[in-house]
Amino acid sequence: MTPLIPKEGWHVLHLFYHIDYSQWSLLTEEEKRQAKVNFTELVQEIRATPDTQLLTFSIVSPKSDIGFMLLTPDLHMANAFEKQLTLSLGPEILTPSYSYFSLTEPSEYTITKEQYIAETLIGEKNLAEGSEEFEAGLREFEERMAHYRSYRVYPQLPDWPVVCFYPMTKRRSGSDNWYSLDYERRRELMAGHARVGRTYSGRILQLITGSTGLDEHEWGVTLFAKDTAEVKAIVYEMRFDEVSARYSEFGDFYICLQLPLAELFSRLCL
Repeated sequence: MTPLIPKEGWHVLHLFYHIDYSQWSLLTEEEKRQAKVNFTELVQEIRATPDTQLLTFSIVSPKSDIGFMLLTPDLHMANAFEKQLTLSLGPEILTPSYSYFSLTEPSEYTITKEQYIAETLIGEKNLAEGSEEFEAGLREFEERMAHYRSYRVYPQLPDWPVVCFYPMTKRRSGSDNWYSLDYERRRELMAGHARVGRTYSGRILQLITGSTGLDEHEWGVTLFAKDTAEVKAIVYEMRFDEVSARYSEFGDFYICLQLPLAELFSRLCL
């Protein structure tokens, strides 16, 4: 079929399943072995697909047992892989418990080159336009923003063990209507929000994907960490930021452990 590839970004699916252990127990040892072989081969096939990433998780808590995060450009491929993953251990073994669909996207509040020149290079640093220091600062900014935009739109996800996923929406009620604010006020609020996030550089890697018109919330937030305390800390600290305190609503939080397949089978008692 003709690929369905967005003008910019990749499709993202977060998939969570319960394992029906009663159905699994009915399989013979050979059938269990073959099911795990089929699962492994499917994961390898998906990961070998160009511009495609698949993360495998054990879910902490009985909300779910096993989870996946799939990123791929073509919606047809995303849909096909999702159906295959659901049946990957055999019929009736995996039962979907939750899913979320979104797209990678740049932030609409990212500072522009013109804003950086006016607000930082000239406004804060008082550099003369065209000076050596000015040009060096501008080059550093452009390199940093190119890297940031590439990560937001075409990310390469880390193998950090702790992954937290939750969906969120901006509130639209009374005086706390995010969409009634003008752009400059929203940009100012998001800049403060971003400053908090930057203090966790090297400890938290955050990917925000857009889902307006695609799923029940407006964004999906995926946090990668090496320590659950860091996840707890950043979410708690950001709750006091006005963007979260006044304008944000959240869905359920899923804490996942990113595991290689051999360890995943053992952890899930398969």
